Amino acid sequence: MVHSVEFSKIIPCDSDYLYNWHNMPKALERLVPHWEKVNIKTHPEFLFDDAAVELDLKLGPLTLPWNLRIHDVIPGKQFKDSQVNGPFRSWTHLHEMQAINDKHSLLIENIAFELIISEPFFSKSYTMKKLKRLFNFRLQVISNDIQKHYKYKDKAAMKILITGASGLVGDALVKFLSSGGHQVFKLTRGNITENNQIYWHPSESSSDAGFVNREALEGFDAVIHLAGENIANGRWTKEQKQKIYDSRVSGTKFLVDQLLKLKNPPKVLISASATGFYGHSDIESFNEDSPIGSGFLSDTCLAWEKESRRAEEKGIRVVNTRFGIILDPKAGALAKMLPLFALGGGGILGSGKQWMSWVALDDVIGAIHHSLMNDNISGAVNVVSPEAVTNAEFTKTLAKVLNRPAIFPAPALALRLVLGEMADALLLSSTKVEPKVLEDTNYEFSFPSLESALRHMLGK
Repeated sequence: MVHSVEFSKIIPCDSDYLYNWHNMPKALERLVPHWEKVNIKTHPEFLFDDAAVELDLKLGPLTLPWNLRIHDVIPGKQFKDSQVNGPFRSWTHLHEMQAINDKHSLLIENIAFELIISEPFFSKSYTMKKLKRLFNFRLQVISNDIQKHYKYKDKAAMKILITGASGLVGDALVKFLSSGGHQVFKLTRGNITENNQIYWHPSESSSDAGFVNREALEGFDAVIHLAGENIANGRWTKEQKQKIYDSRVSGTKFLVDQLLKLKNPPKVLISASATGFYGHSDIESFNEDSPIGSGFLSDTCLAWEKESRRAEEKGIRVVNTRFGIILDPKAGALAKMLPLFALGGGGILGSGKQWMSWVALDDVIGAIHHSLMNDNISGAVNVVSPEAVTNAEFTKTLAKVLNRPAIFPAPALALRLVLGEMADALLLSSTKVEPKVLEDTNYEFSFPSLESALRHMLGK
């Protein structure tokens, strides 16, 4: 028996742009939520009849191939994908783009499928529920991403170099910028496996000279510097703190040294920093004009930003994106919390009164893109949601979204015993930060509220 389901959403762009977005590199990868364990093996560089799509679905320890064929392609209007072999008896997915006016179009996703197993109600109900969760996520991503790109559709595509491209932010940023038509290259310390990779070994200390083929750095429009040791990777021993510091300060110094020697330097350098710059306060609010705080993170951020701003000597516009607590279920703070909260074992940390200046991953990449595209932005940019919350509010909201209790607090003393200095700096510290520059330059947050952000990224 064939079942059908249809989803639709008004997208803020013309229908040709919407169709062409589906043609972009990495567009399909932007549409895979964390709960779908999918490996995209083969995908066409552009849409054409009989193009092949090959996926691997992870079902626990099992891997299930899912092969599809593109057909009925009408440029600017529609295309279909149908299953060749895979988890369904049959599957046909129509992607249709209908023009509303010159600035809006309607995206219709119509799926017709047959289940392999016999037709008990629960299997159909389960599949429909799964599809609804998936396509709600997909349509929201398409709308948010296209809204950001379409605003700058008349600007030329950029050639962009990214360090730290395999990290949480870097990986998402590569996919987002590529799906917007930009040419993205990666500086990598690993083996070169792709044409868009450039090998480097950044300096990690004053005694480490570092290495990169400087000629390969010529001619980029922008460099985005995200590389650095994970600050939550183990206890903060003296050695680990030095590693955190050197990976940021010495690495940035090495990169800027190379940019200063280029014949054709980039127009802009966006270099990561953190809201740890401001230190701790239970009562103050901080914006980009606020003074530096005290402590290891503040000292590291100051030296980090100072090294990046040397690039201004070459006429390069420098932006220091001060990231707050980045929320995404694949990595970082939220990923560590989810298993406990899902089991009903979550709770407040310490007093629960400390401020958490959080930001959804999609708004991190959105803020970086906004800073790339606006030549009037330079210096510090706080990348945080406009709605900071206390730890108690965060805990309550996450528990509500997961429909779980949150009754097991983690006392400050216990956190300090387990994590040492890192507990005070990352978990118990209170920093209420405002995104003044982003708001003053009219950045539109995809997820300004915590509950909407969590519901989207968790599919709830």
